[in-house]
Amino acid sequence: MAALVFLGIFTPLLQAQQLTEEQKKELFLKAREDIRPVPRQEATPRPRPRPQAVPKPTPRPAPTPKPEPKPAQKPAPEPDSEPASRSHPPPSPDTPPKPEEEDIIPLEREAPAPRRQEPTPRPTPHPRPKEDRPRDPSPKPESSRSAPVAAPVVIEKSGLIEEEGFEPPPKKSIGIGWFRRYRYLTPSVRKAIDRAAVRKGRWRYIIIHNSGTRNGNARIFGNYHRNVRKMPNGLAYHFVIGNGRGSGNGEIEIGSRWTRQINGGHVASDYLNNIALGICLVGDLNRDRPTAAQLAATEELVDYLRARVGKVKGRPAAVRGHKQINPKPTDCPGDRFDLKWLRRRFGW
Repeated sequence: MAALVFLGIFTPLLQAQQLTEEQKKELFLKAREDIRPVPRQEATPRPRPRPQAVPKPTPRPAPTPKPEPKPAQKPAPEPDSEPASRSHPPPSPDTPPKPEEEDIIPLEREAPAPRRQEPTPRPTPHPRPKEDRPRDPSPKPESSRSAPVAAPVVIEKSGLIEEEGFEPPPKKSIGIGWFRRYRYLTPSVRKAIDRAAVRKGRWRYIIIHNSGTRNGNARIFGNYHRNVRKMPNGLAYHFVIGNGRGSGNGEIEIGSRWTRQINGGHVASDYLNNIALGICLVGDLNRDRPTAAQLAATEELVDYLRARVGKVKGRPAAVRGHKQINPKPTDCPGDRFDLKWLRRRFGW
């Protein structure tokens, strides 16, 4: 078997070697004629992408020119007795020139109306100063507004009440002067009360307070009001009546507000402080009752002050507890102070 394979392979080789050169040349030429050249296929070129056509904008129609508005003809002012008529306004330097006569549609021409004569302006009167102008806030009826005033009305106003003078000290008589024996209203206190320059009709109320503390005196309360409460005039009351703790039981102390005759600082109202005298009883009268000496001293002091300040419209100064007259709620002069005693003793 191997020999057969060997013969099959090398037999053509041996035959090829036996061919002559001429035979080989003829075989080569013959084989060359049979060979046909196959044309080389060229690569197909890729088509170039065509640019997308940009849509051309549709041309907008040209805007129709608006007709120019004709200038409105202003009616000329005419007297009320004549009928209304139209006339062309006079040309001004800012207005464009008018077109020619042929371009204007002929209208019915009317006679120009006579000009209305402007009224001659009246000379304005010189305004009076503000303080001299009378003020009348009440609205006036229409008829009175249009009615002519024969003569100007001048009203003089003043914010000051006419002074009535000073109240003289009370005369020494039975019950008030030397014949009445005072236990707590000492001669020095009475002299200090009499020396004050009291204006007539100034003091209309006498207000009773309590200090809210179980001890103290006029000096301690004055320091507190000036330094803590920041009251420039110091002690807010005109008088202080002690309870024996800090000052004598029933002792009457006079504050500078009485000697200087200035308003108090004991009521939550500037108006009431200017017409009301303040008397403070030392003590917390929500827990303790006022001492008998304090009540007796209060009775003597109030009687003397009512006589000293005089009467207003025939009535003496009214005596009230703080809670009865204060605009804001308060418990002063305390729940243990008997307000009915004030009414029984001094009346309303």
